[in-house]
Amino acid sequence: MIRNAGLDALVDGWVISERAGHKKPAPEIFLAAAATTGASLDGAWVIGDSPRADIAGADGIGVRSVWVSGGRPWTEADYRPTLVADDTASAIHHVIRTSR
Repeated sequence: MIRNAGLDALVDGWVISERAGHKKPAPEIFLAAAATTGASLDGAWVIGDSPRADIAGADGIGVRSVWVSGGRPWTEADYRPTLVADDTASAIHHVIRTSR
């Protein structure tokens, strides 16, 4: 599906949870993604729309996060995103601007 959509040309790699044997928010899935791209989690960001899978996952591995809210209010008390964006494009823009 990733190749058919042409997304493989836009990313350095990807991990499919069923193949990796772990699902978000497990730290292993994020470590597998970093290993697949040859990157470190040092300085990494997680962008996602799931409070539990994406933002709690980022919190669990100690990296920054952007929650794509789609206009929804944040309701979790145990963890918080570093930034909130209404949409994915804005989230990516925040990460690029903040990482410079």
